[in-house]
Amino acid sequence: MAEQPKKTRTSARKIKDRWKAKGWYNLLAPEMFNRQVLGETVADESGKVMGRIAEVTVQDLTGDFSKMHIKLHFKVHQIQGQDALTQFVGHAMTSDYVRRLTRRKRTRTDGTFDVTTKDAWKVRVKPMAIADRRIQSSKQRVIRQIMERVVRDAAANLTIGEYVKAMISGELAKNIAVACKPIQPITRVEIRQSEVQATGAIPEPAAAPAAAEAPVEPPAPEAPGVPAEMPAAGEPPAEEEEIEESPEELPPDDL
Repeated sequence: MAEQPKKTRTSARKIKDRWKAKGWYNLLAPEMFNRQVLGETVADESGKVMGRIAEVTVQDLTGDFSKMHIKLHFKVHQIQGQDALTQFVGHAMTSDYVRRLTRRKRTRTDGTFDVTTKDAWKVRVKPMAIADRRIQSSKQRVIRQIMERVVRDAAANLTIGEYVKAMISGELAKNIAVACKPIQPITRVEIRQSEVQATGAIPEPAAAPAAAEAPVEPPAPEAPGVPAEMPAAGEPPAEEEEIEESPEELPPDDL
C-alpha cells in the first residue's frame, strides 16, 4: 500500500474565513434625495468603499412607476462610521426605452452640451428631440441651437440638486419642447443621459438631530387662599354658607 504524503505546514494551517473580517456599510443618497438608503456594500476596510458606484432607478427612490426607465449613478466620496455618503455622477435611460421612442418615419435630433450650474458643477447633458415626421437638416440645426440655449440658461440659474430634479421630472424637457414648437412641433423630448465632468460646491451632510426629550412641566404652585382639596369632577363647587350676624342682645332693664 502506497504511503500517503505528509501534510505540509501550509496545508496544516487553519483557513481563515475572510467574511468574518468584513463589515457592511450603508450607501446613502446625497442631500438632494434626502439621504435615502440606496443599499449596502461589504468591505474589510473603509478605504476600499471609496469610489464605488451605486446604480438605482428613480422608481426605487420615489416610488414613481413611470420613472422606472431612468437609472441614477452615485459615487461614494466620504465614510462616516458605517455610512457611505455618495454624490451624483450622472444618469442614463435604459436602451430599450430609447429604442421604443425611435420608429420609422420619425426624426430624432440628438445634442451633447457641456453646462455649468449655479454652484459651479460642470455637467455634460445629452438631450434628444423626436418629431413625428421627417424634417429637413436645416430645422434640426435650429432645434439643436434651441436645446443648447435652454439647457445652458437652466443650469446657470439652478444648483446641481435643482438641475438634476429638473432633468428627472421632465421639466427641462418640457421647456425644450415649448421653445421648439415655433420651428417644428416635437412629439417627445427626453434628457437621455448626463455625466458630471467636475464637481463644485458640495453641501455638508446634516447631522441627524438627537431626539429631544419633552420637558417635564413643574406643578403649578397653589395660590394663597385656595383650599388644597378640590371638588371631584362633575360635582359643583360647594357654596360658602353666609353667616348672619345677630344683633347683640341688651340686658333687661331692672324693674
